[in-house]
Amino acid sequence: GVNGGSLDQVILAEMLEQNRLKGMPETPNEVQRHAMVASALQSALAAEKLGLSADHIVLSAKVSAVQDLVAVYRELASQCHYALHLGLTEAGIGTKGVVASAASMGVLLAEGIGDTIRVSITPMPGAARTEEVRVAQELLQTMGLRAFLPLVVSCPGCGRTSSDLFQQLAAQTQRYLIEMTPQWRQNCAGFEQMVVAVMGCVVNGPGESKHANIGISLPGNGESPVAPVFADGEKIASIKGEANNVESIAGRFKELINEYVLTHYLKK
Repeated sequence: GVNGGSLDQVILAEMLEQNRLKGMPETPNEVQRHAMVASALQSALAAEKLGLSADHIVLSAKVSAVQDLVAVYRELASQCHYALHLGLTEAGIGTKGVVASAASMGVLLAEGIGDTIRVSITPMPGAARTEEVRVAQELLQTMGLRAFLPLVVSCPGCGRTSSDLFQQLAAQTQRYLIEMTPQWRQNCAGFEQMVVAVMGCVVNGPGESKHANIGISLPGNGESPVAPVFADGEKIASIKGEANNVESIAGRFKELINEYVLTHYLKK
């Protein structure tokens, strides 16, 4: 691993001097990026000379700026065939850290760069460090590279949504999928690819729900207090519940999700 904050000063000084003599010198930051790449490759070659095989070497360049991470790893990928470990160091706290990590690694992963990843965000007070693992999993799943648990797609809400029922149901559905995943894994396979839709009104709800493996369209303003449920594009149920009472709908929807998993993904 090479750390931007403790880069080999001999390599950096040599490259800065070489850059100074150019007719069109690069910026000091660009030179530092090149120096990080050179240092990482030198270390890898030294390890090979000591007997470590190339397929046992993983390179990591630790920087804290999104643009630096993208540039350094693009250069590394173009100059070697070692495995590359991606991660934005000191990404920050909360949403800022999540966005910065996703923005930088998402670009590289989309280009096929990176073999392993890490997410390094400052945890909120009292929060578990496992949130970093959850973010890393979400990133890989969003990029279509891995599937860890079923995906919930849900609408953001608008003037047609009559309450926060869709928010509550989306949250409950997400928790249910997380809770059930270990149990389903014992007897089912492939369910991690499943898409579950929770939509808030009749305008886009039925259409979006039909494109999911299983989905529900909640009633919006002025709509009949009935929530149709679709599976593989076909309506399979209509759930009638009390207005603004998520429990009256969530229980039955969870049952239908479980039935779908056991019907479609049970190991043979």
